[in-house]
Amino acid sequence: MIRILAINPGSTSTKFAVYNEAECIFKKTIRHPLEQLLRYKNIIDQFAFRKGVIIDALVEEGIEVDSIKYIIGRGGLTYPLESGVYKVNNLMLDHLREGVMGQHASNLAPMLADYIALQIPNARAFIADPVVTDELDNIARYSGHPRFTRRSIFHALNQKATARLHAQKVNKKYEELKLIIAHLGGGISVGAHKNGRVIDVNNALDGEGSFSPERSGTLPVGQVIELCFSGKFSEEQLKRMVVGEGGFVAYLGTNDALNVEKRAKSGDQLAFDIQEALFYQVAKMIGEMAVVLEGKVDGILLTGGLAFNPELEKYIRQKASFISEIFIYPGEDELEALAMNALRVAKGEVEAKEYKNRSEN
Repeated sequence: MIRILAINPGSTSTKFAVYNEAECIFKKTIRHPLEQLLRYKNIIDQFAFRKGVIIDALVEEGIEVDSIKYIIGRGGLTYPLESGVYKVNNLMLDHLREGVMGQHASNLAPMLADYIALQIPNARAFIADPVVTDELDNIARYSGHPRFTRRSIFHALNQKATARLHAQKVNKKYEELKLIIAHLGGGISVGAHKNGRVIDVNNALDGEGSFSPERSGTLPVGQVIELCFSGKFSEEQLKRMVVGEGGFVAYLGTNDALNVEKRAKSGDQLAFDIQEALFYQVAKMIGEMAVVLEGKVDGILLTGGLAFNPELEKYIRQKASFISEIFIYPGEDELEALAMNALRVAKGEVEAKEYKNRSEN
């Protein structure tokens, strides 16, 4: 029996699960109050605290920790990587501690996986399809000015897992398909998948594409510059406008998409308009990716929490069904996606890659 521990630290939670091959036998989400996390100067300082949370929960549940031989964490902000499963090594850990591409709670996952694996005889630590997965065509990297390069930061883990699931359902290989996949959650990313590679996708983290429940997406850059030099806001405040306090939060005071959906249905005109504006921007992004794929699209896949909203599905079908058939895979299970990647390695279906210096990846 192949036993796997999957770990996904979020900004205010730690999620983890234990699998016997494809069967989940234990899953836990531990929420961390903001005041608890404010004790730590930065994300990396939370390592010991998060480690203790996971190990204590496993012991309390009666999970025999030594029986776990594959520990896989959500990939953090390393240097850009091609899609795949990667062994956790010291270079990766150094880059995550340094924050070479920024600090995010996901940076803790490989560190946690590595630590736990070192405590267990013959255990191995991995990451899979990190948010910095980069398979962009070269032409997609140009921004419009040589000082700025478009970055591939998106929901690679869920998009790739959804693509493989869909390929199974239509009896095709993922590498044979051309798909547009929209991950619709706290952040929104829309990717053009061509024969197993995401050749174009918006930077879903800090300023590109549709706004989302808590991110501003693309903003009018001239107005942003004016605001930066207005003297009214600090750098930190401006960053929060883009990530964390944008989108629904800025317009409606909440990042709860279900709350916005209910308000829109109950007659709240502003909630209705803002929700529809999000739908509209997602539909436009799908159209952009259809052009990237030259109109040859085998399917448009909607996934993530917002894909549960029937009004969004109705809107996207109305706007984009002329491009291709639309398929709904609501929600996301990143822990399951991680575990299935570890299982593919354990069964010899794929080989885990080595993380190397930036120029070598």
